[in-house]
Amino acid sequence: MPSLTRNDLWSLEEYAARRAAFRAEVIAHKKQRQLALGANARLYFEDELTIRYQVQEMLRIERLFEAEAIEEELAAYNPLIPDGSNWKATFMLEFPDPAERQERLSQMLGIEDRVWLQVQDCERIYAIADEDLERANAVKTSSVHFLRFELTRSMVQAVQHGAEIAAGIDHSAYPVEEVRLPSQVRESLAADLGQVSIN
Repeated sequence: MPSLTRNDLWSLEEYAARRAAFRAEVIAHKKQRQLALGANARLYFEDELTIRYQVQEMLRIERLFEAEAIEEELAAYNPLIPDGSNWKATFMLEFPDPAERQERLSQMLGIEDRVWLQVQDCERIYAIADEDLERANAVKTSSVHFLRFELTRSMVQAVQHGAEIAAGIDHSAYPVEEVRLPSQVRESLAADLGQVSIN
C-alpha cells in the first residue's frame, strides 16, 4: 500500500516557509477531487497529496517534531491513501444550523454504508465505512465519515479505458439519484488507479 514516511515531510520550519504555496496547490487540487451529493452531502476524495497536507497541518498545529509522534500521525493517516485498487474519500454531511444538523443526523443512521459509486455498466460499489473507528452511535450518525470504495479488476480496466463514473446515496432520509462525476474529477480518480496493470 502506498504510504508516506517521515522523509516525505518537511520540518516545521521548512513547512512554515512553504505553507502558503503548498496550501494554494492543495486547494486547487482538491477542487478536482470533490463531488456534491445533493445540497448537504459531499465526497472529498483523498490521495497522497491531500493526506500529506493533512499530516503537515496536524504537525504544525500540534507542534510535533519528535520522530515517535510523527510516526503516530503517519500511522493514523496513511490508511486514507488509495492503494491502486480503490478510492478513499471523506464523506461530509453539511448542515450549518446546529439544530437542523442534530435532527437530520438522527434520521440518517447508516447513511455512510449507503453511499455508492458506479463505473459505467458495472455493479454499484457501496462504501466500506469508518474502518479506523466507529463514528455513529445508537441515536445519530456522524457528520464526518471515512469511506473506501473497492474496485474489481474489470472496473479498474473500464476506468482506465475512459468509462464514466456515477455516484449516489441509497438512504430513505437522504436519497440521491445518480450524479455523474465531472470529467476533471473522473480523470483525477482514474489517476489513482494508474499502478494497476490492465494486462
